[in-house]
Amino acid sequence: MSTRGSTLGLLLLLILLGAGGRALWTWLDRPIERVTIRGELEHVSADYLRSQLAPLLQGQTWLSADLSALHRAAENIDWLAEVRLSREWPYALAFELVEQVPVARWNDDYLLNATGEPFAFAPIMPPAGLPDLAGPVGSGAEVLAYHRQLSTRMEPLGLAISQLRLEPRGAWRMQLDDRIWVMLGRSDRDARLARLSAAWQRQLGQQNTHIRYIDLRYPNGVAVAWHGETEAQQEENGTG
Repeated sequence: MSTRGSTLGLLLLLILLGAGGRALWTWLDRPIERVTIRGELEHVSADYLRSQLAPLLQGQTWLSADLSALHRAAENIDWLAEVRLSREWPYALAFELVEQVPVARWNDDYLLNATGEPFAFAPIMPPAGLPDLAGPVGSGAEVLAYHRQLSTRMEPLGLAISQLRLEPRGAWRMQLDDRIWVMLGRSDRDARLARLSAAWQRQLGQQNTHIRYIDLRYPNGVAVAWHGETEAQQEENGTG
């Protein structure tokens, strides 16, 4: 009898604990009442991020919310590079957010981060002064890397690259100081850039305000189109 009584008592205790646990879960699993946003935000506001997160949290309750699924969904929000998510008492979710750092504009409607990954920026306006890059889908990292390489080459000439374009067939062109377009083409770009540097230091730099575009797609020289002229002036071997 004592053994049966002990077993029955244990079963009753487990039932009570189970019922109590379910009651406690039901009491705790209430709708999410508060969303906390943490992180150093420069370009986007906490209110904007709350508006983006709100649809993900609709109908969710505090204990039943799938934090892994919410984390994956939050990472798809533009301007967010990293997301950390946790529950906080009472009935709150805390988002630790790391903002994307834009380094260039990309194909009009996107920005690039430092690794060349694109993200949409609307409706947040991007910061001013970013270089304007463009290229086929998936070429962001390549175009960004070449922009950095070209910037290093143009800096000693006192030139900044305001735009860089990779055409679908592989040809490159760039814009210097928001004014002068330079046609680089597809091949022999290092040799062509060397000719541009020599011609710029010898003559073109002094006449840069009159230049409309420069075409480097010649084997032994550069072609320059001047404002007011309809045809390019050929400069054999970089001389005028």
